[in-house]
Amino acid sequence: MRDKIRVLVKTRKLSVKTHKPLHVFTKNVKAKNDNNNAIYGIFKAINDINNAINGIFKAIHSIFNGLKNGINGLNNGINGLKNAIHSIVNVIYSLKNSINGIFNVICGLNNAINGLKNDMNGLRNTINGINNSIDGINNAIYGINNTIYGINNAIWGIENSICGIKNAIYGINSHLFY
Repeated sequence: MRDKIRVLVKTRKLSVKTHKPLHVFTKNVKAKNDNNNAIYGIFKAINDINNAINGIFKAIHSIFNGLKNGINGLNNGINGLKNAIHSIVNVIYSLKNSINGIFNVICGLNNAINGLKNDMNGLRNTINGINNSIDGINNAIYGINNTIYGINNAIWGIENSICGIKNAIYGINSHLFY
C-alpha cells in the first residue's frame, strides 16, 4: 500500500475526489500507520504486563506449595519422633512388668533390648526423615529466593512495559498535535 502511494506521489497525480496532489494523503496515511503501530505497541505492552502478573501469581503459588510440602514433611518427622518416644515408653513399661520373675525378667530384657534396638533404628530413621524435611525446607527457601528474583525481574519487565506505554502515548500525542 505504501509503495503504491509513493509511486502516485512521484507522478504528482491528482486525487479523483479532491483534485489535490496525492502527497497530502501520504502524510495522513503515514501518521495513521504510526498511530496504529503505537496502539499495537500499547496492547503488546499490556499483554506483556498481564503475562508478567500471571508469572508472579504462579511464582507465589509455587512458594506456598513449597512451604506446604516442607511443613508436611516436618510434621511427618515430628509424628515419627513422637511414635518412637511412645515405643520407648512402652518398652520401659514392659521392663517394669517383667521384674516379676528372673526368667520373666531375662525374657523381658531380651525382648526390651530387641524392641529398643528396633526403636533406636526407628528413631534414627525418624531423625533422617527430619533431616530430609529440613533439606526440603532449605530447598523451598532456595526456590523462594529464586522466585523472588523472578518476581523482581517481572516487576522490572512491567516497569519497562509501562515506559513503553508512556513512549507510545508520547508518540501518539506527537502525531496528533504536531
